[in-house]
Amino acid sequence: MLGPRIKLTLDAALLGLEAQSVIGMRLSQIAMGQGTLAEAQLMVTEKMLAFMDAATTVAAGGSAHTVLNDDRRQVHANARRLMRD
Repeated sequence: MLGPRIKLTLDAALLGLEAQSVIGMRLSQIAMGQGTLAEAQLMVTEKMLAFMDAATTVAAGGSAHTVLNDDRRQVHANARRLMRD
């Protein structure tokens, strides 16, 4: 019974750390003059889309684990993309 809760807590903590890393990369690029308007807009629209996806998943009977996994997948994709730029 405690196992799934611990996994959810760890996944949420990892998502927070990973998201902060991506935010740091984005802000560093902006500070160095390499950030684009499109990237700044993407930061905002991604948050709204993630919220809508999470709400849809939960409304359809999905779990918090599914929401966290989807969000972590998107954060990882952003990190890979930003490291290439």
